[in-house]
Amino acid sequence: MKPSLLLALVCTAVLAVGARAYTSEEPEPLLEKVREYAQKATAMVKNALTTVKESEVALHARQWLADNTDLAKQKLSWLREQLVELWKKKEAA
Repeated sequence: MKPSLLLALVCTAVLAVGARAYTSEEPEPLLEKVREYAQKATAMVKNALTTVKESEVALHARQWLADNTDLAKQKLSWLREQLVELWKKKEAA
């Protein structure tokens, strides 16, 4: 689930609960509770993203991409050379 969607759902739930308990005399405490819940949800999402970013799987994936970037560049260069040669042969014919 996307973090932004999770945050939106949490905020919607908080607003729905707050709206149910809303009284016209006390709007400020409701807004403060919504702010607190939003801050807590944001902190939880940031923590989860940091955990995922620093996970062993993510580290291995970044290392694999770094290691294989040069190989991919070499293969693309070889393919480009082959296409240039093929193009030259086609023009000569």
